[in-house]
Order: sequence, then C-alpha cells, then structure tokens
Amino acid sequence: MSALLNSLTTELRRGTLTLAVLSQLRTPQYGYSLVQRLERCGITIDQSTLYPLLRRLEKQELVTSTWDTSESRPRRYYVLSEFGIEIYHQLKSEWEKTSHELYLLLKGED
Repeated sequence: MSALLNSLTTELRRGTLTLAVLSQLRTPQYGYSLVQRLERCGITIDQSTLYPLLRRLEKQELVTSTWDTSESRPRRYYVLSEFGIEIYHQLKSEWEKTSHELYLLLKGED
C-alpha cells in the first residue's frame, strides 16, 4: 500500500473506531476485553489508540469508569453513561443513514 492510501485508510477508520468502541460499552469492559471483542469482529485497535480514546470519551461524559480491585490485578472498567447511550443511538442512526447513502453512490459506479 502506498503511504497516501495508508493515510486515507487511517483517516477513514478514525471516525468509525469511536462508534465501534461505544457499541461494545453497553456492558462494562476493561481495555483488553474491549480489544478482544473488537478483534473478533475484524476491527484491530492498538492500546496506544484505545486508551486515549477511552479517556476522551470519559472526558466528554459518554462513558464512566470504575476500578475493580477484587482480583489480583486491578482493572479499570468502562461503560456507557446515560448520556453516552443516547449519543450512541444517535450516532448509530447517523452511521446507518450515511452508510446507506454511500452504498448507493458506490453501487452506481458499476
């Protein structure tokens, strides 16, 4: 792949990662479990991308986090806030609308 294509692919994925992460936080997840869930669906995300994204989502009040210290290794769990649930549903709807429109545009290339 050329450097330009890599750059454009990264740009294309950037916005979709937020929606992908939000979709998996309807139930509490810690970082590694979130990475695994996303990978099972074919979405790879580096921890160097994931944790800053989770911190940003928390700062935007879309997710909340709590520490679980009941096991030998403490884990920080993230889950959608009430506001996050609302925003997630709106983003999901917007994604469905946009992806349908894009599908129609791309289909017209045949």
